[in-house]
Amino acid sequence: MPTSSYARAGVASACATALTLSGLLLTGMATARTAAASTASTAATAASAADPDGYANVRVNELTSSGNDTVELYNAGSAAVSISGWKMSDDSFSPQSFSPSSSTIPAGGFVTFDSPKGLGDADKLVIYTSGGTVVDRVEWATGRAKPAMTRCGGDGTGAWVTAASSSTFGAPNTAGCPSSVPAASRVRVNEVSSNSPDTVELYNGGTSAISVAGWKYVDGDTSHSPASVSSSSPSATSIPAGGYLTFGSTIGLGDNDSVFLVDGSGNSIDSATWATGGAKPSYERCTNGTGSFRTAVTATPGAQNSCSGSTGGDDGGDGDPEAGELLGGGGSLTSGCTPEAPSGTGSVPSGALTWPGGPDVTIADNVCAFTTSTGTEGRDLSGLAFDPAHPSVLWAVKNKNWLYKLVKSNGKWIPDATWSATGKQIRFTGGSGEPDSEGLTVGGNGHIYVTSERDNADNKAPKDTIMEFDPASTASTLTPVHQWDMTSQFPQLDTGSKDDANLGFEGVGYVPDSWLTASGWTDPRTGTAYDPASYPLHGAGLFFAGLEWDGSLHVYGLNSDGTYTTFGSIPTGKASVMDVTFDSGTQRLVATCDNTCGETHTFMKVNASGALVPDVTYKNPAVMPTDNLEGFALAPASTCVNGFREAVWSDDGVYGFGAGSSSYGHALYSGSFPC
Repeated sequence: MPTSSYARAGVASACATALTLSGLLLTGMATARTAAASTASTAATAASAADPDGYANVRVNELTSSGNDTVELYNAGSAAVSISGWKMSDDSFSPQSFSPSSSTIPAGGFVTFDSPKGLGDADKLVIYTSGGTVVDRVEWATGRAKPAMTRCGGDGTGAWVTAASSSTFGAPNTAGCPSSVPAASRVRVNEVSSNSPDTVELYNGGTSAISVAGWKYVDGDTSHSPASVSSSSPSATSIPAGGYLTFGSTIGLGDNDSVFLVDGSGNSIDSATWATGGAKPSYERCTNGTGSFRTAVTATPGAQNSCSGSTGGDDGGDGDPEAGELLGGGGSLTSGCTPEAPSGTGSVPSGALTWPGGPDVTIADNVCAFTTSTGTEGRDLSGLAFDPAHPSVLWAVKNKNWLYKLVKSNGKWIPDATWSATGKQIRFTGGSGEPDSEGLTVGGNGHIYVTSERDNADNKAPKDTIMEFDPASTASTLTPVHQWDMTSQFPQLDTGSKDDANLGFEGVGYVPDSWLTASGWTDPRTGTAYDPASYPLHGAGLFFAGLEWDGSLHVYGLNSDGTYTTFGSIPTGKASVMDVTFDSGTQRLVATCDNTCGETHTFMKVNASGALVPDVTYKNPAVMPTDNLEGFALAPASTCVNGFREAVWSDDGVYGFGAGSSSYGHALYSGSFPC
């Protein structure tokens, strides 16, 4: 709904096996994967734009000591990196030149090469720049590199594991990880300082303590022998779950240097490499424990990384969570793009818990990205939903009757040009009207279901409908395959007031029958266990529509003959509901409320009596603005990396922290949530 018409103010987790990230951006630093340059002209062009310090973003990503002894390098940075003149060595031969598949690694791209000399069963690989700076170093014990050793859970950053299937040289690593990823792989080099004292911080992102007995570290000076972690920090023998271990480097850390961490068997755990000045005052992961490295504004050894200020602008120096503490953003407003300040702010419900995901949030769209012929001011993007069958696709709907298929490009959610670069306008049945489209969900048939509160051509009268659209349609304007009108159920909205008419269906979530039956949900119509077979025309799930008027959920079976079955209403405990989503990762139905309810998300479960009830409520990350954040979506569990996946919010007013802030004119924010 338009922000000016706000009238009311009032996990148990089944984490999936870690899989390769599909479109997930936790820190704003990841970039789109591209293939390595394949022609001399392309390589020359990329080399001319290569980042001279970009070697710090290059990582060994896969290798084998079986057959041709092949090595793959991955560039996690945002600029191409020239590798002309680079060399490699192992634990027995001096640096040797190699012949890569390309002399330049594009941003997010790969190159491969065969080792000029053999790699052994238990060996070491060191990569050097043409000037002799160590880029990366990987060590492995007997058998670890046969058939191949590969990063699992994210190219360039994931845990080292022995490949369970065929190698993927020159392409993203396979999505599947072993069923049991080593617990030690959850340990990350999290922060490094070469600023006297030279300090290293390790972080354990796992669920159990990790012993560091026998673990060692070394810097980028190949003449140095590895030093013991425990001797550098004598009191430290393990890292607690979710905790930190810090130690002073006894071998010194400098500019253009590295830290490489190995376990007691000589297997590589993690590493960090930085260019001149990169570790002063410190070099930190953002998001804490999982993200890419960047130079910190403030060193935080032994505590959560600050991840503020380096890329988002200035927060005014007052230390409060403002736009400068978000990642990314910026850009000038386009003509006619007029952000709208939030209204209807209410208090946070008692008992609401701190956001369980990472503390950092990325501004995840281009400025004024959603201007249209019916909404030239650029605001009013509302409902969001990931496509379960295509996790790299995010669907979004704008109040002024537009539907968007979004994909990730260079850290931003942008319209998929193969579907429509400008979004598609939607109409009511027959091609008429201007739906005040607020919420959307992806049904079991892959179709997009959109709610509307009213017809914007007659905005004083409610029109609470759910419309079904086929995303495979090639038409530029979409009309419903089916449309279900529930307006008569809500006479309290039909008062002749546009504000009351605008308090109807604000969000909708599709919930599969399989979850309802497995959870023991009681059918309100019969008072007995829900039996999908009793409703043969409804498909494979029910739709839960959120009513902004009072925060209730209204449950419907949407029948293929155009009729619908009503299953009653369910209280959420919230004054209003702005978005509804079913999350298979937590096995919960999520009711979201914006600043009307203190920016909170209530996760609902089926209790022992078969009723759907609130389970836990979470607040937004502290760095986010208090705006009309009407849309909320959680990426499918299949995208999990290191225990986290993407969360996305939409700001209906594109207001951010107001004029002059880096968030002004932006609609989408991206953060992380546990699996």
